[in-house]
Amino acid sequence: MELGIVIALIVASIVISGIVFFVVGMLYRKKVAEKEIGGAEEEARRILNEAIKSAESKKREMLLEAKEEIHKSRTEYEREVKERRADLQKQERRLQQKEESFDKKLDAHEKKEEELARRLNKAAATQEEVEALKKSQMETLERISGLTQEEAKKYLLDNIETEVRHESAMKIKEIEAQLKDQADQMAREIISIAIQRCAADHAAEATVSVVPLPNDEMKGRIIGREGRNIRTLETITGVDLIIDDTPEAITVSSFDPVRREIARLALEKLIADGRIHPTRIEDMVEKARREVDHTIKQEGERATFETGIHGLHPELVKLLGRQKYRTSYGQNVLNHSIEVAHIAGLLASELGVDVTLAKRAGLLHDLGKSVDHEMEGSHVQLGVELARKYKESPAVIHAIEAHHGDVEPQTVIACLVQAADAISAARPGARRENVENYIRRLEKLEELTGSYPGVEKAYAIQAGREVRIMVKPEEVTEDNMILLARELAKKIENELEYPGQIKVNVIRETKAVEYAK
Repeated sequence: MELGIVIALIVASIVISGIVFFVVGMLYRKKVAEKEIGGAEEEARRILNEAIKSAESKKREMLLEAKEEIHKSRTEYEREVKERRADLQKQERRLQQKEESFDKKLDAHEKKEEELARRLNKAAATQEEVEALKKSQMETLERISGLTQEEAKKYLLDNIETEVRHESAMKIKEIEAQLKDQADQMAREIISIAIQRCAADHAAEATVSVVPLPNDEMKGRIIGREGRNIRTLETITGVDLIIDDTPEAITVSSFDPVRREIARLALEKLIADGRIHPTRIEDMVEKARREVDHTIKQEGERATFETGIHGLHPELVKLLGRQKYRTSYGQNVLNHSIEVAHIAGLLASELGVDVTLAKRAGLLHDLGKSVDHEMEGSHVQLGVELARKYKESPAVIHAIEAHHGDVEPQTVIACLVQAADAISAARPGARRENVENYIRRLEKLEELTGSYPGVEKAYAIQAGREVRIMVKPEEVTEDNMILLARELAKKIENELEYPGQIKVNVIRETKAVEYAK
């Protein structure tokens, strides 16, 4: 019991002690706090006083700086104002000077306008005087000359036209002379070199289908009993045997030269053998046909060998060989083709183009003549068809098509083949011409050239190589002669067909005849 009281007293004393310590502490802290607050208030008052003093000093400094800045700005502004005022004064003076100058120019311009107006009025008056004077002069000229103004214009235009015609004719003559000299010289050199390098026969080969007989008794044996031998031979070969009064000769006639050659060979073999009857005739004709076929092949190969052309289709080689038995105006077509190939190749070498192609085109240019007696169409058309059929090149086909002018030549090779063909055909002795065709061509030439107005007479001379035209001097002037010759040459080129070239020679002759008595 006492222990509990003791513990309670101890606890109570501890609690009281705590309360006392707490109260004492609180009072101590209060005093300390009050002391700190008083110090803080004093410090605050001190700081505030210092701040007030500092603010007043700052205020005074800022006022001074503001006053200085204002003074500086005012000084700069005044300086700028002075500068701008000076610039404005300069500009005002410049503008004033420009206005004065403009006024002076305006015054001068007004004076010039007045002067110009015065001059225009004076020019108008002068022009009226000139027109009046011109009119009076024209009237005087018309009265003196007896021509109206339109007639005088026409007269002047005619004179000018005559002068221009004269000058143009002289210019044409001069240019033609220059071109002819140059072209003739170059062509002469090229062609002469080509012809000199090509050695061809000057005499045409004549194919005469006449079979000689050992005696006239052989004619009866060939005819046979009741004509059976000659009928058999004609039937097998397709030719006509003409047995007339010609001594010791039989003429073989056929449009096909190959058939004619087969019949000729068969006849020669029969005559040599002496046994002539239908069975023997059939054997000999078959042998002759084989020989001709072999000869055709050999001749075709010879042509290709001589010209150096390789790679031809075998059928083309045979067609070339058939040309051995074909003539044109008495000229052997195969030899003509070989000659054209050589000349075309030589011309090509002179000009620097493909020689092999030129030779190939020249060799094949008359290919159609091998079959033109069997098929319809010109030899040019037939040659083009055959060349296409056997796969020849377009350049060769075009050269074949253009070598007689059926189409315009578009390549140098075509022009060379055309020229080589003309050279080979037109050289002396190469061809024979039918007399009737020759006379008809000369008559047409004279008729064509004599139909022009102003032409008095026209004569074809030099075997049709030249036409001499006499003109009336009172109708054709010296200048018109040149133009007339040019027109006649063009008309001959367009309307006539002729070998080589024709010289148009226009002659204007005036004569004065008087008798001394």
